[in-house]
Amino acid sequence: MSTTARTADAAGQPEAAGQPGHPAAETRAEQVRLAFASFLMLFVELALIRWVTSNNVYVTKATNFVLLASFLGIGIGFLNARTRRDYLRWTPVVLLVLVGFVLAFPVILASLSGPHPYQGLRGSAALPQPLSLSVVFVLVTAVMAGLGQGVARIFTGFRPLNAYRLDIGGSIAGIAVFSLLSFFNQPPATWGFIACGGLVVMLAPKVRWWQVGAALVIVTLLCLESFVPNQTWSPYNKLSVQARGGRGAALYVSANNIPYQAARSLAVLKEQKKFYFYPYQHIPRSDLKNVLIVGAGTGNDTTVALAEGARHVDAVEIDPQLLRIGHEQNPARPFESSRVTVHSADGREYLQDTNKKYNLILFALPDSLEAVSGQSAIRLESFLLTAQSVVTVKKHLVPGGTFAMYNYYAPFLLNRYASTIESAFGREPCQNVGPPLGGRRLAVLTAHLGAPVPNCASYWHGQHVTPASDDHPFPYLPTPGIPAPYLWMLGAILLGSVLLVRVGGGSLAGMQRYVDLAFMGAAFMLLETKNIVQFALLFGTTWFVNSLVFAGVLIAVYLAVETARHVRLPRPAVLYALLIASLALTWLIPPDATLGLPVVPRFLAASALAFAPIFLANLVFAQRFADVEASGTAFAANLLGAMVGGTLEYLALLTGYRFLLIVVGVLYGLAFVTRPRRGPASLRS
Repeated sequence: MSTTARTADAAGQPEAAGQPGHPAAETRAEQVRLAFASFLMLFVELALIRWVTSNNVYVTKATNFVLLASFLGIGIGFLNARTRRDYLRWTPVVLLVLVGFVLAFPVILASLSGPHPYQGLRGSAALPQPLSLSVVFVLVTAVMAGLGQGVARIFTGFRPLNAYRLDIGGSIAGIAVFSLLSFFNQPPATWGFIACGGLVVMLAPKVRWWQVGAALVIVTLLCLESFVPNQTWSPYNKLSVQARGGRGAALYVSANNIPYQAARSLAVLKEQKKFYFYPYQHIPRSDLKNVLIVGAGTGNDTTVALAEGARHVDAVEIDPQLLRIGHEQNPARPFESSRVTVHSADGREYLQDTNKKYNLILFALPDSLEAVSGQSAIRLESFLLTAQSVVTVKKHLVPGGTFAMYNYYAPFLLNRYASTIESAFGREPCQNVGPPLGGRRLAVLTAHLGAPVPNCASYWHGQHVTPASDDHPFPYLPTPGIPAPYLWMLGAILLGSVLLVRVGGGSLAGMQRYVDLAFMGAAFMLLETKNIVQFALLFGTTWFVNSLVFAGVLIAVYLAVETARHVRLPRPAVLYALLIASLALTWLIPPDATLGLPVVPRFLAASALAFAPIFLANLVFAQRFADVEASGTAFAANLLGAMVGGTLEYLALLTGYRFLLIVVGVLYGLAFVTRPRRGPASLRS
């Protein structure tokens, strides 16, 4: 613990040397400590978002649930930067309780039908959703409060902008390390080793035996989870594989405690899963020259395409570990064929970047069950299932080519996709309907380019449903709006957060001076989310693109801080005007306007539109933050504002993502009118 962190309390007593405005504490050793603590804080946040989601199906449906708890906890930690409360010392124990709870009370989707679809360990009943989510939220908040306090104690010993730049530098390192671990498919044991080792380092030299003991137990538990036979961790999912024999022999794969796929032999597919063969009833065998399968998974669709005479198959699957499982364990070994080229890529991105045309394009059960990140409500396949995506499919068909998609659909979803196909192809799709499954029904929708579908026994004539779009990529949402369960959850989070801040952070009076920073935090959170979604559309929803966007945002923030430290900025009104102008320009350009450009020009244009507002927003923030009197309290206000911004993200379910730019502009306008009325401080450090 920094000794200077205890020389004054939150009530505003005089600051000792080494506190903000006194550079004596800004030694090289303290700089390294702050950067390391910030690295660890972001690394643990990313790990918790990924790990909790993989073990609790309730959290899978709550998208940025863990992110909101993390921001709340970090904010509480910063509010206690200079109090006598010591949350950091208890962090190993609280983290142990969180890990133990999640492992002891997982939530598993055991069935798609029946009164009790969710189970816990060994078939026991799962905890009620409100109880499970509440405990997870409180424990994540407590863990991040300890880490936040550890960062804040060092943070407040620096001049504000110096502290902020070191914090951003450490955060960039956290993104880089977690991305590297994702690339190598590392399991939670590795994440836990880094997190717990880092905690022990943060607690040194006053680390206690019980803190080390808690860290060792955490790593042991995560090792026991990570090295379960027939289980692997991809950049997206915890994948569990189980082979079952008998008449319906198959290789069953679950993802994040949800039944996901089953790889079968060709004979079993012909007997039990006839829908795989339906698209081939509408296309002559002699025309099957090139086939594209989006959502190739473990290989069933590729097996059927080869059996039906496809001369070449491009098999596209976003999860590389699913491809590996299919290559090694699918009974038919379809990926070993010389007629198959495997692509680990996002399906929409592949369609945008390839020049190939196909006789048959299949959307093969595309349902990832996974959100793009803990910071957005879209799923990995959301942009694949929009009206614009199906138009792109049409452009990649040869004359007389065929498009088909199949899955188990809720009634409104079947009508939505059929309406989407009808809009793109100009006629109703052919419809093959199979048996029901848990309120959903198997269906294959087929369209033929330039003519009715050959050999079609039944065309779709259902109710028209508005297709999902690139701006409103929520195909699973029946109508635009925020569902009631989300509203109840967000209301509970906000009310609970006020209580936790009051109990764990003390009086809120100190943050009244920094209301403008809270508005900035909310606005920036929405701006960051909008950019994540934008890059997912333009370059795919892969973990790599997501990591690059996070890193790009942090680099833009870092450059803004460095600019503010070395360049005399214009007065706030000018910076705010430039920021609003950049937001207006971004709003005027449709989200898919650059899709037709080659990759490099598309990247440059997208980066300019995305990162210019971020850079300007952080010039505004840096100018204001450089002049704060209590950097810990000011940063806490900004973080808690960001949490509110995370709840406002759900407005996109009603309005679409483009509208969020208007909300961002309004929030920055509120920041401008609530800022302190005084001249800007000198920003040279």
